[in-house]
Amino acid sequence: LRVQNKKLYLATFAAVLGPLSFGFVLGYSSPVIPELRKSNDPKLRLDSSQASWFGVIVTLGAAAGGILGGYLVDKVGRKLSLMLCSIPYVFGYIVIICAQNVWMLYFGRVLTGIASGITSLVVPVYISEVSHPRVRGMLGSCVQLMVVTGILGAYIAGITLRWRWLAVLCSFPSCIMLLFMSFMPETPRFLLNQNKRSEAIAALCFLRGPHADLEGECRQIEAGVQEEGLNIFEFKDPSIYRPLLTGVVLMFFQQVTGINAVMFYAETIFEDANFKDSRMASVVVGSIQVCFTAVTALIIDKTGRKVLLYVSGIIMALSTALFGLYFKMVLPNQNNSSNPDVWFLLKSASPAYQNISISWLAVVSLGLFVAGFALGWGPVPWLVISEIFPLKARGISSGACVLTNWIMAFMVTKEFHDFIAFLTSYGTFWLFSAFCCLSLTFTAFYVPETKGQTLEKIETYFRRS
Repeated sequence: LRVQNKKLYLATFAAVLGPLSFGFVLGYSSPVIPELRKSNDPKLRLDSSQASWFGVIVTLGAAAGGILGGYLVDKVGRKLSLMLCSIPYVFGYIVIICAQNVWMLYFGRVLTGIASGITSLVVPVYISEVSHPRVRGMLGSCVQLMVVTGILGAYIAGITLRWRWLAVLCSFPSCIMLLFMSFMPETPRFLLNQNKRSEAIAALCFLRGPHADLEGECRQIEAGVQEEGLNIFEFKDPSIYRPLLTGVVLMFFQQVTGINAVMFYAETIFEDANFKDSRMASVVVGSIQVCFTAVTALIIDKTGRKVLLYVSGIIMALSTALFGLYFKMVLPNQNNSSNPDVWFLLKSASPAYQNISISWLAVVSLGLFVAGFALGWGPVPWLVISEIFPLKARGISSGACVLTNWIMAFMVTKEFHDFIAFLTSYGTFWLFSAFCCLSLTFTAFYVPETKGQTLEKIETYFRRS
């Protein structure tokens, strides 16, 4: 497969430029919000509420993009969907670059969010359908690897670039993706579903090489292709509703284990531990994510998906429990405070606790949590949902999963303060720890091991079970 895989890797590289763009969108707000909060232009200056919306409004756009992507991926195909999503990426950044007021900033963020939602759905489907089973895990994990690489790239570039120039830089990956994808094939499974057998053979020839058993693989795919459309009554079929429920719950757990909440207060925690340059602290966190996601990509086809979810869940459960312990020790009288803001509470805590002897616990917890998430619950759910859905339900099922993910991301990020007010900060992180433990139970009983299986065999597993 070494020679044959060269063009497969090229097709994967072209596709993962989409998640790279997606990562730049997520990372863009971190260096930009502090700059806009100090802007000399009163029309562009963000207050606390506006800054919060500038960061989180992307998730609402992405939720809409997930619905749109679920429609596009089945109607126009995987390749064309990826090419089309570069348009809202570029236009979104153009609006941000030309912004004269806060509402233009919001509109640009929504457009880039819509593109991110389409990308987060289409790219895993494209890669899973063009990949050989022996390397599908590694190539599928590259989606999350490129997302965190984009986040890190935005953090690093944000140290030196002003916000308009950073937007110019962030628009480049989507332009390159549009160019590269125009030379890549559509997936053989989509082509066969459209009765385009000769084009499917040509796509397989590009992806596998002329000396591979193209006819054999084509017949194997054809056996699993069902040309008829999907109607609502077919969701009674276990081969459709079981993988759908599995995917939705995976996306739910990915968010309620606390990743967005932890990342939201990362700079606060580093500053409390005497890391004066919070932007460099963000780069450190981003680098941890990239390193451990790369490790996952290298080992996932050997260890399997479930093992990594187990290891990741255990590390995240322990680290969020440590977070809770940290806040319990730093804020022993939090229940008497009327202000639920963690930053305010940390600054007003007893001086006896404001020293490096206790702050190291928060920094270690943060590093462990980010590493644990990157090892499993970051990349693996996206890979699994790209593998488990039957072809005819892939668009609508993937759309439901992406919608769940982004709605939960919005709720966890936006309502985090309310959780702290109701449960206290340590109670909130212990709740996250409990969700991590529940995710382990769910993995054990309901997540299938898809390592080394063809997509057709995975579909057969759900049909027979």
